[in-house]
Amino acid sequence: MPRKSVIAIDGPAGAGKSTIAKLLSQELGYRYVDTGAMYRALTWKALRDRVPFHSPEALSSLAKKTKLRFVQKKGVSRMLADGEDVTGRIRTQRVTRLTNTLAAVKGVRQVLRQRQREMGREGGVVMEGRDIGTAVFPQADFKFYLDASPMERALRRYRELKAKNKRVSLDSIAEAIRQRDYKDRTRGISPLKVAPGATVIDTTKMTLHDVFKFILNHVRREGRNGND
Repeated sequence: MPRKSVIAIDGPAGAGKSTIAKLLSQELGYRYVDTGAMYRALTWKALRDRVPFHSPEALSSLAKKTKLRFVQKKGVSRMLADGEDVTGRIRTQRVTRLTNTLAAVKGVRQVLRQRQREMGREGGVVMEGRDIGTAVFPQADFKFYLDASPMERALRRYRELKAKNKRVSLDSIAEAIRQRDYKDRTRGISPLKVAPGATVIDTTKMTLHDVFKFILNHVRREGRNGND
């Protein structure tokens, strides 16, 4: 039986990585791994346990001690930290704001990167994040980089939150995305960038269905040519 592929999807916030990765994993029967959720879960735990964010040693120690895993519940991927379901608690503004600080710690990235590699070691995985194609799986069978204009990404997040009856400001969301982009692309450890050999997709004027079909067709076409 041929080995199943490792599919890496990278890109900035709001480019559609999570939605596309979920759809792709469901269609292919692959495991879905949201690496951003792992960093968020660790950030949430650091806040709960009052671990100082100014201490790389303390954060790295926390990463080593914390068991992070994904489970499927009613077809939905849930994030567990030491057995506790934290899926609904890791999307707050406070966690979002501090995740960049934690993710810039070399020791933390080393620990989580190794765990992510273990998750995809046997193939059959769609993994999305900021450094999958560049650092976690530079030899992934398929590498994609999704992007969109900053305003389009802000509009998508705005509509998503408004649909959940959240009181939000488009201007504040756009500024938050601008700041996040800057931090992601300029951090010294595994900055966000296009991986060598990655297929870059500008999703600004594409529907999610269009992006999904493009990637799925690419994977199936190349798979038939010997990559899968």
